[in-house]
This record gives sequence, C-alpha cells and structure tokens, in this order.
Amino acid sequence: MGAAPAGAAQGAGTIAPGVTYKQFDVQGARGLTHAHLLTVDLSNTRVRLDLLYPGAVAARSAVSKLADAQGAVAGINGDFFNISETQHPGVEATGSTNGPAIASGHVLKASVPDGQRFGPAMPPGTTTRDVLGVGTDRRARMDSMSLTGSVRTPVGRLPLGGLNQYALPVDSIGAFTSDWGSVSRVRATCGTDEERAAPCSEDTYEVTIRGNRVVSTADTPGKGAIAAGTTVLVGREAGAQRLRKFFKGEPVTVSHRLVASTSRVPYRFALGGYPVLKGGSPLAGLDNTAAAVRTAVGIANGGKRLLLFALNGAPDYRSKGLTIAEVAAEMRALGSVDAFSLDGGGSTTLVAREPGSSAVSVRNHPSGDAERPVPNGIGVFQTS
Repeated sequence: MGAAPAGAAQGAGTIAPGVTYKQFDVQGARGLTHAHLLTVDLSNTRVRLDLLYPGAVAARSAVSKLADAQGAVAGINGDFFNISETQHPGVEATGSTNGPAIASGHVLKASVPDGQRFGPAMPPGTTTRDVLGVGTDRRARMDSMSLTGSVRTPVGRLPLGGLNQYALPVDSIGAFTSDWGSVSRVRATCGTDEERAAPCSEDTYEVTIRGNRVVSTADTPGKGAIAAGTTVLVGREAGAQRLRKFFKGEPVTVSHRLVASTSRVPYRFALGGYPVLKGGSPLAGLDNTAAAVRTAVGIANGGKRLLLFALNGAPDYRSKGLTIAEVAAEMRALGSVDAFSLDGGGSTTLVAREPGSSAVSVRNHPSGDAERPVPNGIGVFQTS
C-alpha cells in the first residue's frame, strides 16, 4: 500500500525568501503518521543549499547545532553513517558517512564499497556512489560519483582506492587529508568489499606525505589530526605491499577528484543516500514491509524546487512510520519527479528558524526523544 497524498497543512509559513514550511498527516499501511516539509525554491537567488557538517568527515553533531554554526535558516539530516563497530571489538567507530560528500565545491570524501555500507538494505541497482546534489547552475540532481585519483612516484603511478572514507577496498591505497579529522584510521582496513563484519586486515601500512615528500612510515594506521598540506596514505594487502617500497624523502604526488556519471556541471554540494523515485516512477524492488521514521528529499520543476521531508518520531507516531515504497509514493504525491532517501530512525531531524529568531528549532520530534549527532545534512541558507 502506498502512502496517501498529503492532507491539509498545519502550521504552514515562510521561513525565508524562497523557503516555506508545513506539517501534515500521512496515511501509511501501519496507520496515520505525521510529516514535516521544507520547500526550497532554487529559482529564488536569495536562497541556496550547502552541506551541513561539523568541519571534519569523521565527526558528528546535532543538526540544530550544525545549522546554527553555519548560519543556516533550515536543514535536515543527511547520509547513513558508521555509527558502531560491535563487529570489530576495539576498533573506533568513525561516524563517517557511506557516500561521497562535497561542501561549497570542495570534495570531502568518496564512497565506501557497497558491502561495507551501514544502514538498511539498498534497493536493487543502487550503490554507495549515489548522490543528491546541487550544481553551480543552482539545479538539484540525483547522480552517481566515483573517485578517480593516483599516487605518483618517480617509478610509476599507483591507483587511489579511497579518500577520507571509513572503509577501503581490499588491496587498495586510500588517502586521508585534514578533512578527515582526528579519529583512528584503523577502521579503513577492516571488513571486505562484500562483508562489513569480516576481520580487520593483518597486512597494513601507512605513509605520511608533506610537501610532496615522504616524511614518515608506520606498520599500522594511526590517529590524530592531519595538518593542512599533509596527506596520509593507508594501504591494505597489496596496497600495503606497494607502500612498503616508499622511502623517507621520496617525492610523491597524490591527486584525486570525484567524477559524476551524468552531470557535466560542477557540484556545489552533494551527499550520499539512495534514489527511490526516478522520472516520476518508483524504483523497482522498493521495500514495502518495514515501516520506520524516514528522511527524504524530492526534486521538482527541473531541479529548481527541492522538497525536504521528515517524519515525526514522537511516541504516538514512532511505531508507524512509512515503508520506503510509501516514501516514494508520498514524494511523488507532493510533486517530486525524483526522490532520494536519507538516513532515518533516530537520525531523522528537520530544523527551521522561527520568524525573528537567530537560531533554528527542531520541528519534528526525533524518535530518540533528543537529536542524534550526525555527520552531515542539507543546510538551507539565505543569501544577501
């Protein structure tokens, strides 16, 4: 059963030029639940979108704190993330997201292998490389982004398998920069491309590059903040064996970028999740059994209108929620042509400023009765 179209709005109002808010009831298979919706008109040049994040990839904060720190007038939570490491005792959870992330045109990270993904099972045909973003042309799109990069030495060029991500492909080399944060890099060498819970690799190596020269090496990945202008290379299995050939003082150049599969327009911001609606049609194989508190984003008007959607997690609604299939149906009923699922459950949070306020307030009720710290989100900003 798909979700019913949105009912009569309650508490509707203007948040800022081009930004409106409303809340309404949605009928799902499990019963009546409550939704909150921000509508953003990107054709209005007084509003823009960007990534909310706490200044590091491997860090978390409440959506309201992220919004206020960056001066956003509204926002919602973002991508699914590495929230625990019970399958790898003694290994620190990173708090880093599954998918790529771009903030203000700057590439922060790439995606983990599909088998390392945290969160519910993905619909058929979707991957951790899927993103939702807004280009420099101010149009929102769903896309897919792959990392392309290399480690160049005097004797040759090695492929780069990761960038600031909590899990590296088997046999690869990953780069960590100052964007990563201070969290341990050990988790990047745990699991396999198919199994997140597989043991951590016993064959690892780390090389630190500063000023395009090797300055130090180590047998195991370290932790601590990485200085600006410094890159730490982490290798596992065959990647570790290649890094062991590096020597102190050797010239090394590391390059990396994210390549979009569809758009040739550069992205101002992007974050991960997965598509549920494309071209007005739900994706095949969407789950219609597991109802939960959800966060989603809809795209309408050729990418000029964005719908930021979050369910209420208050006790009266917590056990109801919507299935992913119902989310797709509801986003279509609200006018979306494309729609994208973000992290839900205890992460689902929608914030917006009250008229005349300098700080945002939480508009939905988080299902944990308090905001869960999250690694990123979508921020709505008013421009001068």
